[in-house]
Amino acid sequence: MNIRTILVGLALNLIGSSAVLANQVEIKSFIPGSYQQILAASPNQPLMLAIWSVDCPSCLKDMDILGKLHEKHPALKIVMLATDDAEALPEIKRIIDSHKLGGLENWAFASDNPEKLRYEIDPAWYGELPRTYFFDAGHQRVGKSGAMSLEEFEGQFSKLKM
Repeated sequence: MNIRTILVGLALNLIGSSAVLANQVEIKSFIPGSYQQILAASPNQPLMLAIWSVDCPSCLKDMDILGKLHEKHPALKIVMLATDDAEALPEIKRIIDSHKLGGLENWAFASDNPEKLRYEIDPAWYGELPRTYFFDAGHQRVGKSGAMSLEEFEGQFSKLKM
């Protein structure tokens, strides 16, 4: 790990700590190994990983739907991952707050090598956003790119056997 990666991670943690104090929103630093950490924290449990960016209009469109889904399916673990760097943290936090998604698990890229982080998640993913992964209890996954309708999300949820 190089010094820049460490500094970006520290900045995310400091800003994230301020966010926790201000509005109870925690944004974790997504670094190499974080993807496996997310999966390991949910053994034998279905989950959804929603990957987004502050610069992605389609991602922002999905935010309201994600809030509704969380209300309708509170047992399903939903993990949000912003692909933006530490400089975007205030905007990430504002978007999470405005869509009332602060109660979900929130992460943001914290590496100077985003390609490596994307590859760790899925070698076949080249960065198109939004990107959503649906994991069943055995962590077999289905990845979908692009904005989705409420019905499309519900269709994927029905396959998770929650």
